[in-house]
Amino acid sequence: MAQRATLRPSAQPDTGAARPIGTLSFLGVAVASFGGPLALAALYAPGILTDASASAGFVMVAAAVVFAFPLLVWLRYARHVATPGGLYGFVVDAAGPRIGLLQAGLWIASYVLYLAYTTASIVYETLPVVLPGIGPYKSALEIAIPVALAAIMLAGRAITLAVIGALAAGQLVLVAVLAGVTVGHDAPRSAFAVHPPVGDVASATALTALLYVCGSLPLFLGGEVARPFRTVPRGLTAAFLLTAVGVVAAVFPIAANPAFAHAPIPGMSMAEVFSGHTLAVTIGIGVAVSTAALMLVEYVALSRVLHAVTDRPLRPIIGVLAVVLVGSAPLSLINPQRFYDDLLKPSLIALWLSQLLVFAVYPRFAASHRQRALPAWTLAIAASAFAVYGLYATVAHSST
Repeated sequence: MAQRATLRPSAQPDTGAARPIGTLSFLGVAVASFGGPLALAALYAPGILTDASASAGFVMVAAAVVFAFPLLVWLRYARHVATPGGLYGFVVDAAGPRIGLLQAGLWIASYVLYLAYTTASIVYETLPVVLPGIGPYKSALEIAIPVALAAIMLAGRAITLAVIGALAAGQLVLVAVLAGVTVGHDAPRSAFAVHPPVGDVASATALTALLYVCGSLPLFLGGEVARPFRTVPRGLTAAFLLTAVGVVAAVFPIAANPAFAHAPIPGMSMAEVFSGHTLAVTIGIGVAVSTAALMLVEYVALSRVLHAVTDRPLRPIIGVLAVVLVGSAPLSLINPQRFYDDLLKPSLIALWLSQLLVFAVYPRFAASHRQRALPAWTLAIAASAFAVYGLYATVAHSST
């Protein structure tokens, strides 16, 4: 049987903080991890709808139900395992250190690449839509954003969590405002029914469910959270429900105005038409900040899993990640679009393979913890299918 990776004093990283992370701080990290919520509600989820716009409400609700399968697997692990290794700790407990290191290697590769290329997406795709005059400042922003994220991380855990919490709260407020504006103008009940073409509805549902995958990031704080076996499952569940409800409320009115799904930033366009330019710009900037907040959470998670794998002190690991993050920024300036395109596919492939390992070994974990076999295998098969579809979508998208 694999050595247990349960919480113990030696598993806690040297954060320089005497207190464990509280419930609200953990909830803030969890909220920021799911997308973040504003980017999902205003950009990514509505942008997937296209020909399934008439069923926007159904797609958003069904996507949340589909994602419940991988989420339940994570939660069942988290009720017994709490380490800085997060998913790596789960796999070690289930299948041993060798498989665990394979999972960690894939996961680390995925998110290092993500941190490297996402700044280019913010600067060259999102912000120009919001602020058309930003052109002369793109290169400076390409450097400034990684520097700002690194500075926040190097400032210490308390400041990092405070920044993430503030950004998470701000996103929830803006999602609520966007939902209020869109529902107040058009709220068709027919959006929650399935309208042809059914194939497009199914595809949009599956693709939208994939957007929630970064919700596993808070699990890497398991070694630092107060009462982790209660706080982590409850916080992760609450964050997902808050995000899913906000996404459904903000997106389903698109069914009355399908053209919005084709806008560069659908939520910004809806705010512009239904409220005014000020809210539209606020939503647009919020989408960019939402993506940067998710990068910050990924930075936190990477530092913890590297600490767990290498047993090195946390502070130097954060410094090395800062060098990698800031050092890669000038490389992206050579050809930002190619930099993004070349790193996106390998990053996503590594991500889905790493998640597939977590789901595939879950029945072994369940058996060792005396959980019932049928529910365990059902969840493992469904969650594994979710990861396999993520791989398929990555390859199919890159070949079209």
